[in-house]
Amino acid sequence: MTHQSTANSGISAGYYRLFAAGIINGIGDRFSQVAMLSLILQLTGSGMAVGLSLGVKLIPYLALAPLGGYLGGKLPRKTIMMATDIARIPFALSFLWVTGEDRLWLLYIGSFMLAAGEAIYAPVRKSSIPLLARRDALLRTNAMEQMLTGCVLILGALTGGFVSHWFGPQTAFVLNAVSFLGAALIISGISFPRTLPEEQEDESKEGHGTDTLAEDGADGRQSRFKSLPAVIAGSVCLQIVLGYELLVSIVSGLDNVLISVYAIRVFHAGDIGVGAFYASLGVGLTLSFWAGQLVKRNLLAAALGGLLLEGLLHIGISVTGSFAAVCGLYVLTSLVSGIGYASLDTLLMPETPARRQPLLFGLMTAAGNTLLGLSMLLAGYLLTRVEPRLMGLAGGVCFAAIAVVLGVYAWIKGRKGRKVSVLPRTP
Repeated sequence: MTHQSTANSGISAGYYRLFAAGIINGIGDRFSQVAMLSLILQLTGSGMAVGLSLGVKLIPYLALAPLGGYLGGKLPRKTIMMATDIARIPFALSFLWVTGEDRLWLLYIGSFMLAAGEAIYAPVRKSSIPLLARRDALLRTNAMEQMLTGCVLILGALTGGFVSHWFGPQTAFVLNAVSFLGAALIISGISFPRTLPEEQEDESKEGHGTDTLAEDGADGRQSRFKSLPAVIAGSVCLQIVLGYELLVSIVSGLDNVLISVYAIRVFHAGDIGVGAFYASLGVGLTLSFWAGQLVKRNLLAAALGGLLLEGLLHIGISVTGSFAAVCGLYVLTSLVSGIGYASLDTLLMPETPARRQPLLFGLMTAAGNTLLGLSMLLAGYLLTRVEPRLMGLAGGVCFAAIAVVLGVYAWIKGRKGRKVSVLPRTP
């Protein structure tokens, strides 16, 4: 693929750099978030101020994630990622000047700008993955992405609080700024291929005779230059993946809110309980890397079956009275969720021309985060009228229902003769 490709894994050294930069960025962000929330509570004691600081982080995604996707198709991906990392450093440091309630506006502006940088960065980063790994290594690569999220949850959530408590929130803010610089330096060493994957395929077909090129190469070029709506309309697999991403985002907001509510209001475990639940999610996502290696056939069934099982596990969480048992169920929940998302990303990437991937991921990021934010607002409203366990039960039922609906959709399309990809295409 490139001179950086490793001998057997099919994953280039460039991806390992991208992975390391993601770990550093993610942990720095967790440090800053824990310290920021702690500082807000110290200065104001207001839950509304906390909610506002979290809310402003979702606003930029609606407009800027599609912009990031557009730029990723026009400019070098490495340049965009490095630029957004470096541009966020002064805003990460601006939190140091928040010394009183009268300066909270600095924190809100800083949070908005950090989120704006992430909104541009995230789709560009995700669209870089297929350029740094062969198609037969995409499942392993996407499983590593889930492990990355798990490691960030474990290391960031567990150590961020200690750093802020022992050394003060200012230290956490500085470390976040340093993490952006470190990530940019790591990304600077990535070498992307000069040609996109579909162009490489056209070149390889030229060596197999003019008949093959005339038949397959023309189809490849037509697919490459299709508009994004045409690409989606022509792929049942993409339709299912997009439906999964959007529908699950609507329900996930309920679960995100319930994690803290379960810990504090149901089990009366306080902040330690919240940390334990998030750490459990991190453990499950980390384990999904190894468990995902067992998925060899029918990635679509693995994703939808995992979502169905995730719904059943959430139902179990809603009725379980043991704190330790809920921790274990959260591990299993994130384990199957991690396998599902890795499987879906592995199906999505080969189905989408590389030129269209940045825009697709940008639109998905914008829509997913917007729906997630609205879902979290809805959860907050419902919790004033509905018992947490009942809402958790409803969320679990919704997850299971989404899996069934998408499975039926795939079956109907298959019966009508529409080919549904269940495995990543091989080059």
